[in-house]
Amino acid sequence: MLRQVQTQKLLQKLSPQQIQLMKLLQLPTIALEQRIKEEMEMNPALEEGNEDDEESSSEFEDENYDDAPKSEDNQRDDFSISDYMDEDEGTSYKLKANNTSPDEERKEIPFSVGVSFQDMLDSQLGLKDIDDHHYQIAEYLIGNLDDDGYLRRDVGSIVDDIAFSQNIITTEAELNEALKVIQEFDPAGVGARDLRECLLIQLKRKEPRTAIIELAIKVVDEQMDEFSKKHYDKILKKLEIDDEILKEVIHEILKLNPRPGNSMADGQKSFQQVIADFTITNEDGELILSLNSRNAPDLRVSKVYSQMLEEYSKEKNKNGKEASMFVKQKLDGARWFIDAIQQRSQTLLYSMNAIMEYQREYFLEGDETLLKPMILKDIAEKVGLDISTISRVANSKYVQTSFGTFLLKSFFSESLSTDSGEEVSTREVKKILKDCIEAESKKKPLTDDKLTKILKEKGYNIARRTIAKYREQLDIPVARLRKEL
Repeated sequence: MLRQVQTQKLLQKLSPQQIQLMKLLQLPTIALEQRIKEEMEMNPALEEGNEDDEESSSEFEDENYDDAPKSEDNQRDDFSISDYMDEDEGTSYKLKANNTSPDEERKEIPFSVGVSFQDMLDSQLGLKDIDDHHYQIAEYLIGNLDDDGYLRRDVGSIVDDIAFSQNIITTEAELNEALKVIQEFDPAGVGARDLRECLLIQLKRKEPRTAIIELAIKVVDEQMDEFSKKHYDKILKKLEIDDEILKEVIHEILKLNPRPGNSMADGQKSFQQVIADFTITNEDGELILSLNSRNAPDLRVSKVYSQMLEEYSKEKNKNGKEASMFVKQKLDGARWFIDAIQQRSQTLLYSMNAIMEYQREYFLEGDETLLKPMILKDIAEKVGLDISTISRVANSKYVQTSFGTFLLKSFFSESLSTDSGEEVSTREVKKILKDCIEAESKKKPLTDDKLTKILKEKGYNIARRTIAKYREQLDIPVARLRKEL
C-alpha cells in the first residue's frame, strides 16, 4: 500500500571549494608547487604574478613620454654601449643590479644533481672487453639491481624477462658469468644476491690476506647465522680461538659495507633535501613562526579572460552564451583556487602557531624531556577546527628549528602518568629509555626487565611489554643483539 510520509533529515555536505581546500591542506610544500603547476596548465584563466604587477605594467604601457624617439630616423643602428666604455671596463661593467632587501624572499627552485648508481656501473661496464651479446646481458642485470646494490631477483625469471623485453636468448649460466663481471666493479660488494655474498666479495678483495681476514671469510661463509645472532660462544668453540682474536675478526667484518649501493664515493650519489613547511626561530626568547612559500608562485586571475567574458556577455546568440559560460567557469575556478591557496596558508599558520605555543618550552630549549603530551584533539579545541583538519595540517609536514628539522606528526604523543600523578609525554619516556641504552655496558646490555626496573625507580610505572614496544619504535634491537665482546 502506497502512502506519503513527511520526514525531516539533517544533512551536511561539503561544497567543491571545501573539498579542494581539504586536498590542498594535506599537501606538503613540494607537492603544493606541483599542484599549482597542474592547475595553471588546466586553467588558462589562472596566471603567475600578482594584481599589483599587472596594474603597474599596464600603466607603464599606456604612459606617453615626450622624450621618446618618434621615428626610426632618430635612432642610431650602430649604437653600442662599448663606445662609451674604456677598454678595461668591459668585464667589470654591471649589466644587472641586485636591489633586493635582506627581508625579501628569494624564490629559487631546489634540485639535486649527480651521477646515478646505475650510470656509474654502466661506465665501468664500458671499460670491459666483452662482446655485444654479453654486454647487453650485463647492462640488463645492472638495471635489475636495487638501491642497495643487490640482485634480489631469481636468475631464472630474469632469463624469461630478457627474452620477452629485449629479445635476447640467454641461459642462467651466461647470466651468472655476467654477474661475476659486475661483482668486480666498485663499490666492492655490488651485484651480490644476499648479505653473506656481499661481505664475502669485500673480504676476498682485501690485500694482503692476513690470518684475521682468512678467519673473517670463514666466519661469514660458514657461520653467518651464528654471527648475525651474536652467538659468539659457538663461533669461539668451532674456530678454537680466544676472545681477543674474535674481537679482531668481528672488527674486520663490521668495517665492511652491507649496502654498497648506498655509498657512492666523492659525492656522486644524488641526495634529496627535506624542504621544511614551517620555520621557527628564537629571537631573544621570542618564537617567530613563518610559512615556507618561497617556491610557490603568486597567482592572479587573467585580465585577458576577464575582458573576454565582458565581450561574450554582450553577444545574444547561442555561441556567445556557450563561450561566456565556458570563460565564466574558468574564471570562477581560478578565483576559487586562489582563495583556497590563501585559506590554506592561513589555516596552516593558525594551527602551527597553536602547536608552537602548546610546546613553547620545547621549541625554546630543544630538550625532548620538555615535550608535553599532545593529541590532535588538544590543538583542534585550541584553534576551533575539526580534528580531521589538524590531522591534514600535521600530515607530511616538516618544521625547521635551530636544533633540527622534524616531522610535525612526531610532536603528537599520548600522555603517561608518573608516580607523583604528573602527566608526561611518551616521547619523554622514549628519550630516557634511549639514554639508558646508550649508557649501558655493551658487554652486559640491559634487558627489557632491567629497563623496566630503572624506569620505575625514576617514577615511571610502565609494563615490560610497553618498554619492548617503545624500544622497537626506536629501532633498538633486543639486549642479546646489542652485546659486544
